[in-house]
Amino acid sequence: MIADIDLKDLRSIISVVKDTHGFDFSEYAISSFKRRIIRIFEIFNFNSTEELILKIKTDKVFYEKFLKEVTVNTTEMFRDPSFWRYLKDKVIPSLAKNTNIRIWHAACSSGEEVYSMAILLKELGVYDKAIIHASDINEDVIDVAKNGVYYLRNMEVNQNNYQRFEGKGKLDDYYKVEGDKVRFDAGLLKNVNFRTFDLVQGTPFSKFDLILCRNVLIYFNLELQDRVVAMFSTCIYTGGNLAIGSKETISWCKSAKAYHVESLEEKVYKKIAE
Repeated sequence: MIADIDLKDLRSIISVVKDTHGFDFSEYAISSFKRRIIRIFEIFNFNSTEELILKIKTDKVFYEKFLKEVTVNTTEMFRDPSFWRYLKDKVIPSLAKNTNIRIWHAACSSGEEVYSMAILLKELGVYDKAIIHASDINEDVIDVAKNGVYYLRNMEVNQNNYQRFEGKGKLDDYYKVEGDKVRFDAGLLKNVNFRTFDLVQGTPFSKFDLILCRNVLIYFNLELQDRVVAMFSTCIYTGGNLAIGSKETISWCKSAKAYHVESLEEKVYKKIAE
């Protein structure tokens, strides 16, 4: 088992992933990327960087597992309930004046955020106006999101978040228990389109009233953060909103001047200029 890994080996891993599979991790925060690689060594019992690199090159099934471990997918429903209350009380009612509400969940992971949004929109009576796109770099987690099947043991945290969000009913109104898992109502995805999308190399594909990219930027270095925020800026209508994670900021980014801080506490920004 490896206890540490040097920068040269990390760069070799990044290079082979880009050359073999087209994903570029070179602008991820190196400390975070290093932690994930060491974890991969521990999980799969690799003894050398060469062994890991060979597996990345030759085993597609392993590579999907590798990608899932490197791209952080820790999430929960109504994470940071005060943020979701702010969307419910301030952001969505304002956007509901539009003919449609166009929303992009960038880096949607396994879909908990998407289902949270769908429930919020339904409880406000505006779901039918919504056009929702949800994307992630990892096809496996997108499949989880599409299926809407999660472990029952996770529902206690999700239910507590929903209560703190001050939802209208109970979270279990939206799912059925199937053994040790739950299945969410497929109707929640009626207006949701899923796609594979790489924030590092992707190009704008539509315009939106609200983009959520929460707890993702912290895994990118500053240059990449700046580039991703600039890309988001081209995708948001004037008057639309960008929501990021509680420990993130866009204040230093070049495109920050195009935004007004709607809520510093909840990290919601309104686009005021092109």
